[in-house]
Amino acid sequence: MTETAVASSVAARAVDARKTYGEGDAAVHALAGVTVDFPAQEFTAIMGPSGSGKSTLMQCVAGLDRLTSGQAFIGDTELSTLSKTDLTLLRRDRLGFIFQQYNLIPTLTAEENILLPLTLAGEDPDREWFDQIVRTVNLTDRLGNLPSQLSGGQQQRVAVARALVPRPDIVFADEPTGALDSRTGIEILSFMRRAVDETGQTIVMVTHDPHAASYSNNVLFLADGQIIDSMADPTTDRVLDRMKRFEA
Repeated sequence: MTETAVASSVAARAVDARKTYGEGDAAVHALAGVTVDFPAQEFTAIMGPSGSGKSTLMQCVAGLDRLTSGQAFIGDTELSTLSKTDLTLLRRDRLGFIFQQYNLIPTLTAEENILLPLTLAGEDPDREWFDQIVRTVNLTDRLGNLPSQLSGGQQQRVAVARALVPRPDIVFADEPTGALDSRTGIEILSFMRRAVDETGQTIVMVTHDPHAASYSNNVLFLADGQIIDSMADPTTDRVLDRMKRFEA
């Protein structure tokens, strides 16, 4: 495999990533030297106990937070070299985000929220792709509704559709099913899995849920700001057993 092919197979990566909050005796090392690749066109889950650094790792690689030292890349672009404006444009144009709390604009309809990243970029949507996404998340008859007129599960479906409609290089999902009932959560996870398998989407998901992690290609386990293990082709039971070792 050529060097170019190797580079193109990695959607995002961190190199000796360190993130420290506070100073002196009060310093907290949320990341303590993490080096990791996130493969393109794969679904990666990040797990670990509370305070392990999993959300910090995702936020730093996604350009939502700055590393104290080390490097974070989206493709071949090192985030620390970008100005605040260029970083904002990168997040808008190349990344998708799914948050547990939806982050929908209350005055916009479901359709307007879904199309917001493209609207901000001044781009027209691919209507065929838009319709496919909307049908898949079962929102066809809800596009004219405001967020206040939607259930929690429907609002999360809007958030998922908003992340996928622009066809971003990579989607970052932070506990995307944490606030959903189990049935809706399964629907969202199944759709995310199909997005990887059928359209080549890349997804990085932080989760505490072994069942959610079982939809991924690979699970990374963090503790004390470091990756201590990984698991390919995870199942719910295998992930649960591994998580129990943290408790021990």
